[in-house]
Amino acid sequence: MAAFPKRVTLGRSGLSVSKLGLGSSFRAPVSAYREAFERGVNYFYWGSVRRSAMKRALREISGDQRDELVVVLQSYSRVGRLLGVFVERGLRDLGIERAEVLLLGWHNKAPSRRVLDAALELKEKGRIGCIALSTHHRRLLPTLLDDDRYSIWHLRYNAVHRGAEREVFPSLEGREPAGRPGVVSYTATRWGNLCDPRKTPPGERTPSGTDCYRFALSNPSVDLCLSGPDDAEQMKQALEALEAGPMGEDELAWMRRVGDHIYANASGASILDGK
Repeated sequence: MAAFPKRVTLGRSGLSVSKLGLGSSFRAPVSAYREAFERGVNYFYWGSVRRSAMKRALREISGDQRDELVVVLQSYSRVGRLLGVFVERGLRDLGIERAEVLLLGWHNKAPSRRVLDAALELKEKGRIGCIALSTHHRRLLPTLLDDDRYSIWHLRYNAVHRGAEREVFPSLEGREPAGRPGVVSYTATRWGNLCDPRKTPPGERTPSGTDCYRFALSNPSVDLCLSGPDDAEQMKQALEALEAGPMGEDELAWMRRVGDHIYANASGASILDGK
């Protein structure tokens, strides 16, 4: 199977990004982030929990290769006037003048007018490049499909929680990248559950992190999958997914069997899946 492409266009944001992105909430060392960048990963998500290793790596990379980076700042703020404070603090922490993406985090209904206006003002000032939205209420996203103020969607998708296949991805069919939001998926390992042999159904192989990222990226509606490596080995598994490429039908069916078993045996799974 051929490897995933080195770069794709992230929907109407127009950004050229790697198929894999990295989150700031985990404990991989600086050297692992540097290796990922050297192997083509350029989507760095500076989220709500921020570890010093990613900060150091971003500052080092920004020194002479800033144009290669796509930096995402996240804010959960529901107060418009605080959004700018958050963005300025994030830019200052990373030592950069502009973030390519501002992610309005965990909105299960459309952001308020004040929050959206504040985000648009930051865009006009050149402090951010485009606006992304994350949600656990998937049915919100198709209602925003033609709202070009939102350039990117962040949503949960993995072999356990596959509701996006019904509720989001069909709305994107037939659209060229410039005519739809870019799609970024997260929680590919379902918080590690998919890689836990204690949760694997009898007779099935336990997926690795590599398998989980490949599963998400094998869906043609997913442009980029976020990874959260806690150490160098987990970073290695994430990067191996890029070279391994899309899964075949037998592999996808195996991942779904494992996912269905975990879903059926997890208390609160339907709540976590947004049903």
